[in-house]
Amino acid sequence: MNSKPFQHTHPYEPFLFPEATKLIIGTLPPPRFTTGELKAEDVDFCYGSCNGMLWPILDRIFDLKLKFENTAEAIAQREHFLRKQKIGVCDIVHSAERKKIDASDLGMQNVVLRDLVGYLQDYPNITTLLFTGGNSKNGPEYFFRRQLKQRNLKLKVISDEVPRIHEFELPLKSNDMSVRAPACRTGRQSRTIKTVSLTAPSGAANRAVGSLQLYKDLKRKNPDFNTVDFRVMQYREFF
Repeated sequence: MNSKPFQHTHPYEPFLFPEATKLIIGTLPPPRFTTGELKAEDVDFCYGSCNGMLWPILDRIFDLKLKFENTAEAIAQREHFLRKQKIGVCDIVHSAERKKIDASDLGMQNVVLRDLVGYLQDYPNITTLLFTGGNSKNGPEYFFRRQLKQRNLKLKVISDEVPRIHEFELPLKSNDMSVRAPACRTGRQSRTIKTVSLTAPSGAANRAVGSLQLYKDLKRKNPDFNTVDFRVMQYREFF
């Protein structure tokens, strides 16, 4: 007899505010963030897993001196940074079922998505989406493409080299005449949004990084160069 699937629900509401110009988009944090069984080195916030690399990467880029611990101070540091840099976080998955309790995107079933396009229409200053991964099945870009297709919208390729860059035209809400939206002031009926598919900030992506020719070339020049260094180099351009 099969056991009941684990209902993996996202523990955090989207971190959004009117001034945000960029949006980090992933899928779901590890299941322990849903069950509340955090480790001492976890931070109870978006991308707070002690196994994840996003915050260590940003810590290096911006010299944030972040704390990596399960404390209110660690959360406050991250919130302050995001607001200062006008970066929001809105993972695209609301919930999913899992037969195996892990953080694999491929293991997600019966996925319920957040209306990311709707959020973009509600926050007119957002011009860049930063996907924490490429277009592999059940990744954030994969799901976002599906949402765009449902609205007869699609991504246009700007650069097909890692990190792949696309853009699309997002129609403005018919009632959105907000002076904050640049497109409204020019009489346009849509605004251009850029998407960047970053190399995933997880250990699972290290193999993909190692196979990239650019990484191999840099590693050859400097044997101490590693997969985290590669991400720091890549992320710096877009954050």
